[in-house]
Amino acid sequence: MAAHFRPGTIFDLGTSLGLTTSYLAMGNKQASVYTFEGCPSIAAEAKVNFKKLGLQHVQQVIGNLDDTLPKQLQEVKQLDFVFFDGNHRYEPTMRYFKACLSKHHEYSVFVVDDLYWSAEMKRAWQEIKQHPEVCQTIDLFYIGLVFFRKTQPKEHFTLQY
Repeated sequence: MAAHFRPGTIFDLGTSLGLTTSYLAMGNKQASVYTFEGCPSIAAEAKVNFKKLGLQHVQQVIGNLDDTLPKQLQEVKQLDFVFFDGNHRYEPTMRYFKACLSKHHEYSVFVVDDLYWSAEMKRAWQEIKQHPEVCQTIDLFYIGLVFFRKTQPKEHFTLQY
């Protein structure tokens, strides 16, 4: 997806060992990639992985996402791509989604991971789909794609396979 959409600014909310971050960073090596991780020891493991892969354009943001996300949002002009995988509960997911909306544009792509992880995530996904800024969604079961293209009709797709 990063190779296709060519986002300039990528946020990965939930680094863990950095696998998803690495895929996103390799998809567009010109992007500014910010990856957020709350646990310093896990972030250190991810840093080793980024170094092995030569991903010098990945910036780690370490600390509680409730504190680090608002600060980092102030530092960027816009968000082109966001991967939400930092918390699998309704309230934080919606808070992070709404915070990132402040920097979205018509061609931003948001990806929500673990849609059916829990009843709370199902609820968050339903609310995201209904948000007035959201124009199109694609439910791929494990992840949901969110688009903001006002030039296209408001539509929601579910792909079953």
